[in-house]
Amino acid sequence: MRTTVSVHNRAVFDDLMGQGKGLIVALPHAGNWDHAGAFFCAEGFPLVTVAEHLKPERLFRKFLAYREAMGMEVLDLDGKVISHLEQRLREGRLIALVSDRDLSATGVIVDFFQKKAKFPPGPARLAITTGAPLITAYVSYTKEGIHVDFSEPISLSPRIESIENEVERITQEIAKNFERGIRSRPEDWHMLQRVFIEESAAERSERPLP
Repeated sequence: MRTTVSVHNRAVFDDLMGQGKGLIVALPHAGNWDHAGAFFCAEGFPLVTVAEHLKPERLFRKFLAYREAMGMEVLDLDGKVISHLEQRLREGRLIALVSDRDLSATGVIVDFFQKKAKFPPGPARLAITTGAPLITAYVSYTKEGIHVDFSEPISLSPRIESIENEVERITQEIAKNFERGIRSRPEDWHMLQRVFIEESAAERSERPLP
């Protein structure tokens, strides 16, 4: 397992985990996420994540069992997960959240590849409410297995006057980091559902020509 994974900025990851505040990792649908999760569980960092409740129920249960067998704790998105995630961060745990598609009614609109997209606010809100550090990761394929590229920590504003504005700012930073990863290895981004928000005719007419 360990010989099939290479990691950029591993020292950043280890330093942040060593602070005892927990760590939030936001990542897009790229590369083999399960491979990366299994690797960090094997390294002694059993992670907590959230999964969309799939149908049929039998398929969802098999999906949970598959990831739990690797050492992951998988929370059902249909449940009240925020308080559970906050508790896990207070325990110093690793939280990994796939964050390039919003599944709620409270998504944050971001600029993503010069278009509008809606990203989940969860990673930013968790960082604000718990003080846990937040980084992004891009997972890509290699001949040996996978490569995990961690970002530097996304900083919180020293004085937050508006939580909503801070959530929007942080989520936009996440989107920028995802762009960089996708531009470097676009073939490994496998988001197969709608990400971008359709523009109205008026918005398209106001867009500057390339």
